[in-house]
Amino acid sequence: MPNRKILIIEDEQALAEVLQTKLSKEGYDMHIAYDGEDGYNKMVDIKPDLILLDIVMPKMNGYEVLEKMNETGIKIPVIVISNSGQPVEIEKTKKLGAVDHLIKTQFDPSEVITKINNYLNVGSADAGTVQASEAGAEKEGVKVMLVEDDRFLRDICSKKLNKEGFNVFEAIDGEQALANIDKIKPDIVLLDIILPAIDGFQVLQKIRENADKAIANTPVIMLSNLGQDDDIKKAISMGANNYLVKAHFTTEEIVEKIKKILEIE
Repeated sequence: MPNRKILIIEDEQALAEVLQTKLSKEGYDMHIAYDGEDGYNKMVDIKPDLILLDIVMPKMNGYEVLEKMNETGIKIPVIVISNSGQPVEIEKTKKLGAVDHLIKTQFDPSEVITKINNYLNVGSADAGTVQASEAGAEKEGVKVMLVEDDRFLRDICSKKLNKEGFNVFEAIDGEQALANIDKIKPDIVLLDIILPAIDGFQVLQKIRENADKAIANTPVIMLSNLGQDDDIKKAISMGANNYLVKAHFTTEEIVEKIKKILEIE
């Protein structure tokens, strides 16, 4: 990694210094700012190849830094490091241009190194996207099929559900979802509406028309991008059990809805 520059904008000094030490050992030229204003000024001065950006900071928060980058036309990959990792936060940072998202309580420095190496040396981290994970397939417990093409949301939701004890299987498009639903027979499906090739409505229809009654009766929670009434009404009329609007729900709400539908204590 010859002289690739990384700027850490993070007000937690201990975390910033740990990341600086680890990434320096990988050969990166490291720079730190402890507030958003200083971080923005340093990115203008040193023009880093990648930025690690906290959300909650003094002077300028992470959202404001991203907004100012957009206003001034600064195009540098930004990986957000946040405390909560809620879908509403991820959706907002994604719209503002962040390329990835890490939760402070769930990552270790080696994960940060892997992501940075991917973005700076291999290309988009999407190249490493997990395809229909079968991890935990042999374990006892509730099987959740998560059908979502947005890597940010898929990763966060999957981590939360695994932490709660669910066995999570992933699919990134409608065709993959249908193939894995037939194979895995999940207890519940979390289904995005806007998907490549076959959209969520078509997937829902095929689930309900499945010749296997166990599959046809599988509970489905739709994930809506905009929360438009027409989409929600259409999903419910087609047999969806519930819906969530991406920009509003939290991972705790997903867990609660799954428990309520499956009558889990």
